[in-house]
Amino acid sequence: MILVTGATGHLGNVLVRTLIDSGERIRALVLPGESLMSLKGMTIEVVIGDILDRELVKEAMKGIDYVYHLAGVISINPGAEKVMHNVNVIGARIVAEEALRSGVKRLVHASSIHAFRREPHGITIDENTPLALDSPVGSYDRTKAEGTKAVLDVAEKGLDVVIVCPTGIIGLHDYLDSEMGKTLTSFAGRSMDILVDGAFDFVDVRDVAQGMIQACKRGKSGEIYILAGSRTSIIDLHQMTQAATGKKSAKIVLPIKLALFLATFLQKLYFLLRKKTRYTVYSLQTLLDNSAFSSAKAFRDLDYRPRPLQESVSDFINWYKNKRENRLAKNGSKQTRQQQAKNVANS
Repeated sequence: MILVTGATGHLGNVLVRTLIDSGERIRALVLPGESLMSLKGMTIEVVIGDILDRELVKEAMKGIDYVYHLAGVISINPGAEKVMHNVNVIGARIVAEEALRSGVKRLVHASSIHAFRREPHGITIDENTPLALDSPVGSYDRTKAEGTKAVLDVAEKGLDVVIVCPTGIIGLHDYLDSEMGKTLTSFAGRSMDILVDGAFDFVDVRDVAQGMIQACKRGKSGEIYILAGSRTSIIDLHQMTQAATGKKSAKIVLPIKLALFLATFLQKLYFLLRKKTRYTVYSLQTLLDNSAFSSAKAFRDLDYRPRPLQESVSDFINWYKNKRENRLAKNGSKQTRQQQAKNVANS
């Protein structure tokens, strides 16, 4: 049996689907009160609990052969530093230590490309790049680097572990509306879009899930693998999305450095108003920084082959359109039943 933490998340539910399709039995560790919408219809065992609860994690490991650890906190907005450290670092260490104690055959840990130090433009970032343990850019980078190191420390004690570092994940089954999912759906509308002239590397969620499975089967113990896709500008990503919808909207393109200057002031305002914004200092700095990532090691060891980004965008738009139409149909049926009941009551 396979244990998947963070199973309800975007990557988590796609990984579970892929594993089930290959005939695997799955136990999913899910936070209390978390929506199970993304796992609806799947025949799996669900354990409710927190990875910070060591006794619960220990119990969840019983009878488990392989563990995929995906539970983590992602935040591009300020104010989440403590929870990111607790989950991304302490939680990762607890899962790794309990996996070692329970004798699982292998742990596959989902880290992030942001766990690596940001290098100047002109340098290719690969698995030999130092971890961002002292990153000045943001807490997310530091906590993913510290979590990666914590897992590797347990590996030195005997745990068989492989770590994967995906880039910016996009794709279908995004039930919890990730930041990139919300970005693509906003690009798909007819309202004016404010874009910046930065770029990043984006990868299909299905390819990352398959890469994790290949890492479990073929990866070398104690190694890290970067799972990248295609480096793409935000302007090109906007064009891909509009091509998938057949719509065109007006857009304003801001120079990235001007957007960064404005964000330093607007971010504080949004924080005071307790609102989230797509363009924060962290997210804009990420679009400005070097995003030349190499997956050569994953190509060689895992036979990792990501699909074209246009295919990922088109599939996501079609999935989102179907989800929205199904939701509208259900709401329409519900309203019709309510009206029928009201008519009966008034007759």
